[in-house]
Amino acid sequence: METRVGEVVVHSVAHGTGRPVLVLHGAGVDHREAEACFEPALDGVAGLRRIYPDLPGMGRTTAPATLRSADDVLETLLGFADEVTGGTAFLLIGHSAGAYYARAMAARRPERVAGLALVCPLLPATRDVPEHRVVAGPGGIGNDDFRTYFVIQTPEMLDRYERHVAPAAALVDHAALERIGERWVLTPDGAPAYAGPTVVVAGRLDSTVGYAAAVDLLDSHPHASLAVLDDAGHALPHERPEPLRALLAEWLARVERSG
Repeated sequence: METRVGEVVVHSVAHGTGRPVLVLHGAGVDHREAEACFEPALDGVAGLRRIYPDLPGMGRTTAPATLRSADDVLETLLGFADEVTGGTAFLLIGHSAGAYYARAMAARRPERVAGLALVCPLLPATRDVPEHRVVAGPGGIGNDDFRTYFVIQTPEMLDRYERHVAPAAALVDHAALERIGERWVLTPDGAPAYAGPTVVVAGRLDSTVGYAAAVDLLDSHPHASLAVLDDAGHALPHERPEPLRALLAEWLARVERSG
């Protein structure tokens, strides 16, 4: 599916019917990683239309020269959400940089967002990031990108990396990401943090963004649940799928109770 938002053509795939769920992937990959990680947790839930876009400059989504900052990306994603949700309330899920944008989108449009899920969120206040440490697997397999991303380095995880993560590398517009990355901090707009049903999931061994800043989100999100999973790194959605599924199920139940 191709959706034009200003000068940007956003590519996405969708599954199911019902309330829209917008799922945002992290940096340097495309919708295929988010799809592989979150579809197993969502495809059995009735009444959800799961939408997986490629973020600008990744996958098959364009990043014209006019896209020069995280603020520009945020405006594109807000426009995309308006187009694909048809004005109905929707759910937001983000991993890593996708969670960074999802949190800002929810703060900007709280009346439109029915629930927010942040997994290994990138945050401006990232702190106390641990050293990378492998906790399972034979070691010595895969390339450097795999070995620095996963803390569980088994053949199963390598297979997931090679099928759902590595193929996106060839599609990354590195010049665009570098241009946007020079202004990656979103401009504060004074909006309070999203106050609806929220779940925050972090990996205790996340050597990319850590978990300490994610814990701090409890102070600003009044209806947030928090889980910090042991033996999980930044690749938590791959490494700990069953706890993630349970946490998302509890979050969806809270969304339903909130109306």
